[in-house]
Amino acid sequence: MRFGKAIVKTRVVILIIAIALMVPSVFGMIFTRVNYDMLNYLPENLDTVKGQNYLMDDFGKGAFSFIIVEDMEPADVVKLEDKIKKVDHVDTVLWYADIADLSVPIDVLPDKVYEAFNTDNATLMAVFFDTSTSADETMDAITEIRSITGKQCFVSGMSAMVTDMRDLAEREETIYVGIAVVLAVVAMMLFMDNWIIPFVFLASIGMSILLNMGSNFFLGEISYITKALAAVLQLAVTMDYSIFLWHSYEEHKQLIPDHKEAMAIAIKETVRSVLGSSITTIAGFIALCFMSFTLGRDLGIVMAKGVLLGVLGCVTILPAMILVLDKPLEKTMHRSLIPKTKKLATGIVKIFPVFLIVFLVAVGPSLYGYSKTNEEVYYNFSQSLPKDMDNIIANTKLEEDFGVGTTHMILLDSHLENKNVHKMVKELEKVKGVKYVLGLESLVGNMIPEEMLPESITSVLKSDKWELMLVNSEYKTATDNVKTQINDITKIIKKYDKKGMLIGESSCVNDMIDVTNIDFQVVNWISILAIFVIIAVVEKSISLPVILVAVIELAIFINLGLPHYLGDSLPFIAPICISTIQLGATVDYAILMTTRYKKERSLGNDKRTSVITALQTSIPSIIVSALGLFAATFGVAVYSDVDMIGSLCALMARGAIISMLCVILILPAMFMLFDKLIAKTTIGFRKKEEKQ
Repeated sequence: MRFGKAIVKTRVVILIIAIALMVPSVFGMIFTRVNYDMLNYLPENLDTVKGQNYLMDDFGKGAFSFIIVEDMEPADVVKLEDKIKKVDHVDTVLWYADIADLSVPIDVLPDKVYEAFNTDNATLMAVFFDTSTSADETMDAITEIRSITGKQCFVSGMSAMVTDMRDLAEREETIYVGIAVVLAVVAMMLFMDNWIIPFVFLASIGMSILLNMGSNFFLGEISYITKALAAVLQLAVTMDYSIFLWHSYEEHKQLIPDHKEAMAIAIKETVRSVLGSSITTIAGFIALCFMSFTLGRDLGIVMAKGVLLGVLGCVTILPAMILVLDKPLEKTMHRSLIPKTKKLATGIVKIFPVFLIVFLVAVGPSLYGYSKTNEEVYYNFSQSLPKDMDNIIANTKLEEDFGVGTTHMILLDSHLENKNVHKMVKELEKVKGVKYVLGLESLVGNMIPEEMLPESITSVLKSDKWELMLVNSEYKTATDNVKTQINDITKIIKKYDKKGMLIGESSCVNDMIDVTNIDFQVVNWISILAIFVIIAVVEKSISLPVILVAVIELAIFINLGLPHYLGDSLPFIAPICISTIQLGATVDYAILMTTRYKKERSLGNDKRTSVITALQTSIPSIIVSALGLFAATFGVAVYSDVDMIGSLCALMARGAIISMLCVILILPAMFMLFDKLIAKTTIGFRKKEEKQ
């Protein structure tokens, strides 16, 4: 109560401080770097990651791209190559002419060298950059190369994809927030009892979001997924707290003439009530931090911080705003569209055995679909982007014109004997799906000693420590064929050089598949265990955490099982994130009903009356909360051209509705069935004589 009175007393000061903090928050948000490369989040101890670092640190080469040039005369291609070489951070450009102009007889060059770089109407250049795949400098270089080359040229590779991803995300991010805000306002205006309170909520939550995004500056950088989703997610999952404060304030205004005192009590009750639910939500996000694939940590830290700031904003900034705008708010009250729920609650409890049967029947198919969905996720980043994007068109041309689905890079000890390197190359060329191997030995064959080659060529493919080879594969990234191929190539490399490494996009994605498969299990169990413990402490019960988690887990199984039955394929990150986000964000619905059920039973009401009352009083809040989460995410899901973001939002929107239905229909049935068990395993659940 003392805290509530302090907030009420200093309401104007709180608003002034909050508004003042918006200035550094805006600058912090603007200057927080955004990372668009998912492969950057792989653990540092993997060979593929180490190899990428060696390539950068010891070889001076980081990003790599192929440029396809169509319908251009060789002389013009030479001029174009010279222009590309002058672009900042382009380290090397390798083309057929660079090899053929070595005073080496053309007939000595292997046919595969010509075929590797030329078709009937197209030629290929390999470009190395001196900066990493997702560095800002690399993306700027890609943009400049595209402006130089024009419509006859197509830039492929991971860096080109990251550049397109950045451009698309920057165009769409503001629209995501706009859609979420508009739909959330519409939902709240319809289902709440005041026309302007949704705008007050959004102003308060907006300040908390801006504080959260601005404070990300101290993290150094955040992923584009985090940046795109953080504001929408924070709005969706913290809206409940604002709704609870408003309802509590309105309730106490009817009993206490002094509005300031009513608000002080409402703040006290809100702090007590949202403590448990916010901790479960934070726990869900913190569970993501245990992923080896550190994108989870990135999203988890930002969202856990966002929920905490959302709670603080709800009990400081929002009460101050409501009191300042108290008179306009009183004049804009209206009747909520949600009807009286007593008959609905009585009807649901009356036929509770039906919902127990529904629970049992739904478990099998949903669990099966859930397991299949996890097996059917995709890891090819290009699959999540629109087909008309520049890099997708370039990759398609690379595959169709040159038969290249992906490119591997091999790092070998530069002191390895030439005869062993030749043997290794011959073995590599026999691996199924390998189109050709490009290295010093394979480029000039056995007939020309390496000493005859100019330094301009040897420096491209050899350093003091390492020799670099490119292996062009017919297979696409993240397919079973390329996984088998990677294993076969790695065995051959290790046979000749124990320290040799296979690196590149496909190798990194292959490692990512292994890492995230383990992550999924770890994060899922950590989130369940953490939320179980929190509910057990908050509710002082052993049985209630089992019941509540079981109901929400069923909702998760249904949500993540549906894609299998609908024939949809999800991006790999979606099941990992949704399983924890849906559990953390929607278990609040179950906690709300449980708290009221316990209260009614402790007052001496029989179980049926207690369950009906708990259901009746909880339905409006659960519906408003679920529809708020649905509204904030559904519009983004429909609009987004990035499937990684669209899929996550679609799952969150659907998950909110499924969780709402499971809590309203199945949880009361669980209370009816397990009432005696709950009474025996819950502290403070005093079973008094039933009211006459």
